[in-house]
Amino acid sequence: MTGPTLPAGAGAILRPLREQDLPIMAALADNPKIWNNLLDVFPHPYGIGDAHAFYDRLDLSPGPLRTFAITVEQRFAGVIGFDPLADVHRMGANIGYWLGEPYWGRGIGTAALRTLTAYAFATFALERLQAEVFAWNPASARVLEKSGYTFEARARRSVLKAGQITDGLLYARLRGDPAPGG
Repeated sequence: MTGPTLPAGAGAILRPLREQDLPIMAALADNPKIWNNLLDVFPHPYGIGDAHAFYDRLDLSPGPLRTFAITVEQRFAGVIGFDPLADVHRMGANIGYWLGEPYWGRGIGTAALRTLTAYAFATFALERLQAEVFAWNPASARVLEKSGYTFEARARRSVLKAGQITDGLLYARLRGDPAPGG
């Protein structure tokens, strides 16, 4: 897979996912703490076959790269990307990310999200990037806020995950919104 390498700060670099990343990706992703905060399309347990299936789907995506490996000290640490919306919502995209637990609490997620947001607006004809986080995940909500995303809505009791119902929190950043400070 080819695409740009984007320095992100906090020691992180965004780069194309590589096949050699897949074993560590599977090891980091096979964590119920990560699965519990992502859509059900993200499997649990997460094995090497799941990592290969994800990689193979990315390789088929046309156009500029939309999904990146997050690396720290040249080691795979997570994934960040966005999916364009369709139909009347085609000027927007859903953005998502996950970071392996050893990398939590170090500002890496915020640095990666800020970098991908700037890249997405510079490279694609998007007017809006949005993300939904589960109400029980304030750390991810804080990453969005520190990355210049605005809280727009609480969808009450809209999420069923791991047998529990919770609220979904919608955040968005618009083209032209001021970039967040340090």
